[in-house]
Amino acid sequence: MSGGVPIRSTRLRRALHGPRPEAVPVLVARAGALVGLLDIAAGVFPRFRHSRMHTMAEVLPGALGPFAAALSLSTGVLLLLLAHGLRRRKRRAWRAAVALLPAGALAQFTYRHSLVGAAISLALLVPLVRHRDQFRALPDPRSRWRALANFVLMGAGSLVLGLIIVSVHPNRLVGDPSLADRITHVLYGLFGFEGPVDYQGDTSWTVGVSLGALGLLTAITTIYLAFRPEHPAAQLTEEDESRLRVLLAKHGGRDSLGHFALRRDKAVVFSPSGKAAVTYRVVSGVMLASGDPIGDVEAWPGAIERFMDEAKAHSWTPAVMGCSETGGEVWTRETGLDALELGDEAVVDVADFSLAGRAMRNVRQMVKRIERAGYETRVRRVRDLGETELERVRQAAEDWRGTDTERGFSMALGRIGDLADGDCLIATAHKADDQPGPYGDLKAILHFVPWGTDGASLDLMRRDRSADPGMNELLIVAALQAAPKFDITRVSLNFAMFRSALARGEKIGAGPVLRAWRGLLVFLSRWFQIESLYKFNAKFQPRWEPRFVVYRASGDLPRIGFAAMQAEGFVNLALPLPRFLRRRSHTARTCAHAVAERDVRAA
Repeated sequence: MSGGVPIRSTRLRRALHGPRPEAVPVLVARAGALVGLLDIAAGVFPRFRHSRMHTMAEVLPGALGPFAAALSLSTGVLLLLLAHGLRRRKRRAWRAAVALLPAGALAQFTYRHSLVGAAISLALLVPLVRHRDQFRALPDPRSRWRALANFVLMGAGSLVLGLIIVSVHPNRLVGDPSLADRITHVLYGLFGFEGPVDYQGDTSWTVGVSLGALGLLTAITTIYLAFRPEHPAAQLTEEDESRLRVLLAKHGGRDSLGHFALRRDKAVVFSPSGKAAVTYRVVSGVMLASGDPIGDVEAWPGAIERFMDEAKAHSWTPAVMGCSETGGEVWTRETGLDALELGDEAVVDVADFSLAGRAMRNVRQMVKRIERAGYETRVRRVRDLGETELERVRQAAEDWRGTDTERGFSMALGRIGDLADGDCLIATAHKADDQPGPYGDLKAILHFVPWGTDGASLDLMRRDRSADPGMNELLIVAALQAAPKFDITRVSLNFAMFRSALARGEKIGAGPVLRAWRGLLVFLSRWFQIESLYKFNAKFQPRWEPRFVVYRASGDLPRIGFAAMQAEGFVNLALPLPRFLRRRSHTARTCAHAVAERDVRAA
């Protein structure tokens, strides 16, 4: 069954039976956001309270009097904060909204004596209470950093909103306060103190109470986020990793991305039989899997069902990056999701590889030139390296990394030289110098993970910036030439996104749409390795294996793309850690797993 069939049947069902029940949270969230905006407007702008929109504002929490203005402002901000949680069917957001709307109704009756306004405010509870079963989603993974982020964002928002509050009473201002005076007044007001700006009548009291409410709201939300229970991101346990290694030993030859499922920053769900598994990471509310499920193909549906159940329980957006054509067919058939070709994986068959011929002329000349410059290569299993040399390789790979964060998710293991990964291959380039650096004669590193028993998949490429160009080509050729010694018959290189569009767009006869699409990809290649990876892979005359992204709806694609960029390390929203802390954390994880591996071997 193709991926488009379930979507067409879903659209037909919507046309015949109306909107799905899942659409209710979206409508409630939009209504809550609208109410929040109107509440803020009613609390901030005095003209709004006396305009034609006043009749509309009467049905919302009050807008008259200092305390009513502050309550309206606070209610509006909180409803805006809750809108995203309501949209994602979060249970805690539902509870907060259910508690907040009666408070707004109470404000209507207490400060404005409006029975109609209170009744309509309470009426907003009807869809929330009636469809309470739709709001069952569990919390997302979170940490204490969320409190700091809330303090910064809420503080900035309160400052901007406070400046508006201070400035919307021009006819009541005493004198002509400067921008610095207004900012000072806002900052003082957020902490509950009087500032340098003064107003006629009771406006000063209204402004002061509103600013104090914003400051109190910032403090309360930050304290709540700081002291609420943590839900850390799930990671592979030692038991999970052992079970995955057993599955890979039996079925790892099916997918070149299989070994990357052993990244320890991923979580895993197993099929009921335990014969298949799907590994994933949650990024910005997207439950992101990569590659095909691990294990027996017949057990894939059970693992996929568990994956979708977990996504539904937390209201995460399910997505799969880089699955094969077979994997895409199973995903779309079992879930009703759709699939889109994302790019191609370059696979080199060792038996067919040769430096001879015109097509390999550039690679052949580059390799010969580098070898004449005095470079030599070594290709070994990780378990064959001594601990001293292995530690030097680890440190070099860390220091030669071109970015602050480790990049890679779908085709990266995230570690090198682990005792549990003894079957991995390391290709190194060496050159003796008169003044050796901190890593001796080591100049470049390529790391390959196993692809079943007869394959290898490229994990990372690192080189000394002072080394001659062409180190990667040299080591790939060395690895391919040494592959028969390790009984390796196929090697997977880099993944080239949108490869077919780049290839077809440069051919004669390409249409204007295809040429425009290729032009956009070339333009984006200034910041992302799109065209360069395609051309680099093409040097080795590989066969191209298509890879797909699996998604729920077209509207989810931007969000999935952003989450994938975060997972791959191209976008980093987390606070950066100093290098020594990153290294200490990496060393601690490596040592812990090394000790566990020794214990297992001893047992």
